[in-house]
Amino acid sequence: MDFTNDLDRAMECLHKGGAFLTCKSEDKLNTMTISWGSIGFMWKKPVFTVMIRESRYTRELIEKSGEFTITIPLNDAMKEALAVCGSKSGRDIDKFKQCNLQIQEGKSTFTPIIKCKAMQYECKVLYKNTISSDSMDKDTEKKIYNGENYHTIYYGEIVNCYKGE
Repeated sequence: MDFTNDLDRAMECLHKGGAFLTCKSEDKLNTMTISWGSIGFMWKKPVFTVMIRESRYTRELIEKSGEFTITIPLNDAMKEALAVCGSKSGRDIDKFKQCNLQIQEGKSTFTPIIKCKAMQYECKVLYKNTISSDSMDKDTEKKIYNGENYHTIYYGEIVNCYKGE
């Protein structure tokens, strides 16, 4: 597994178009849109770092499952689905049904991937840390959080990555 394969393109697509962060715990499945994240090497392992706000349904699932998948579409075909998944809660709607998202079993995780032309990353949580206003630049804290709904940063070991469809 070469986690650096097409890394420049994957990061550009993540930043400009967004990606699906998918979690599954028991029979509950949800996905959300992210555009903040990074790929690197920590603790002698390839790591995908993602941020999830405390209020998100996906956060509940990742806390239970300890894993997630990232699907970074490589074209605009999923643009509308990304918009819905970034603005609606999985507590209220079935995003997969509403957006006609097709899933496929993960190769190395219990959590599935979203089928599309994409870079696929399967990750297992190594570490997590909730952002604290005490340790954050005050201008950034005020602009992004204003004292509420902080992110938890999840460091996921990339246990598999590949191009889908």
